[in-house]
Amino acid sequence: MIKDKALEYFKNGYSCSESVVQACIDEGICSEELLPCATTFSAGMSSGCACGAVSAAQMVLGYVYGRNNRYNNQVFAREKAAELVEKFRKENKVTCCRILSSGYEGSAKKEHCSKFVADVCSILEDLIKVEVKC
Repeated sequence: MIKDKALEYFKNGYSCSESVVQACIDEGICSEELLPCATTFSAGMSSGCACGAVSAAQMVLGYVYGRNNRYNNQVFAREKAAELVEKFRKENKVTCCRILSSGYEGSAKKEHCSKFVADVCSILEDLIKVEVKC
């Protein structure tokens, strides 16, 4: 499962965004070339803005459904992206890293953010139905 793998990566030093992407790579959902791109999306793109786990899931959706890839369906990709955000917000109210992690620092923040990595992976897995392999 994507969630279990991502949580293991997250616990062992990967950032939130890297964890989501690496788990998807392991499952054959996206290319290993996507991992370096995920690095800059952690910690709210280093600004506290968008949740890195959500951003990583968006990258994976774009990889699977976006332009010049297997499905090459930009409208469908954007619909999936909107659905991901909607479901995440329903569970967590916001997608802003700064708000999601407010009041947490260091290892407490990492532990707190594990929930968001897990939530994103569950949503992502549902959206792509893991049988999609690239």
